[in-house]
Amino acid sequence: MHSFEGKRVFVSGGSKGIGLACAKRFANAGAKVFLSSSNEERLSGAAASLDVLGAPESAFHASDLRSMEGCQSAADAFLAKWGGCDIFVHSAGATKGGIFPDQPDEEMVDGFALKFHAGVRLSRLLWPSLKENNGNVINIVGGFSRTPAADFMVGGAVNAALANFTKALGEKGLIDDVNVTWIHPGLTVTERLETIFADRAQQQGKTAEQVEKEAVAAEGIRRLGRPEDVAELVAYLCSPPARHIHSTGIVIDGGGAKGYY
Repeated sequence: MHSFEGKRVFVSGGSKGIGLACAKRFANAGAKVFLSSSNEERLSGAAASLDVLGAPESAFHASDLRSMEGCQSAADAFLAKWGGCDIFVHSAGATKGGIFPDQPDEEMVDGFALKFHAGVRLSRLLWPSLKENNGNVINIVGGFSRTPAADFMVGGAVNAALANFTKALGEKGLIDDVNVTWIHPGLTVTERLETIFADRAQQQGKTAEQVEKEAVAAEGIRRLGRPEDVAELVAYLCSPPARHIHSTGIVIDGGGAKGYY
């Protein structure tokens, strides 16, 4: 296991799911980990779980990352705590499924606010320090960016925009020596996936268990992914041996995507 001793890691959406799994992976390897999301109680519990792993130091800040003010306060708290950033993992996001054209406009706006605009804003706020420290940016995007679906238009559109932005950010990273990559998780066991299955179950008049079983069968995969699967890839991409992997997206979906692109 590569050591991240002394590295300062900012994880958005770090109170649960893939974000928390990434935070635990870094903490277990000696990093100082900062968790950011909107729920202070959940963040406190997540930070406590890092302490159990023997993390050198952990901290958290609760703010609404949908707003510029929320992103600014989180970045300020992080930089004030440790003076710089070595790794930024953006895992925040809460896009909603729905059937077009019945889905209300505010759900599209909200989806972009948290996943896309927060990623852009936090990258901008942390970039000077990432540049100074030759750091890493990892955006957790999603397979729907490449496979649009009529019942998940918000997520698909937001993911596609974030992937495009990250590719452009990678070009800037070549100039400033900041490594930038993004990950497209497939069906991964998180509260977010449970919400998606519940929405589809309601739309289709089925149980969530039926929807999950059908989704696994349709994907042709052996099992659903786990947050820890993604966390292992994130840790590797931030390690020195992976420095030449830059400005690209990596799919981690158990073979669910059938196209080669």
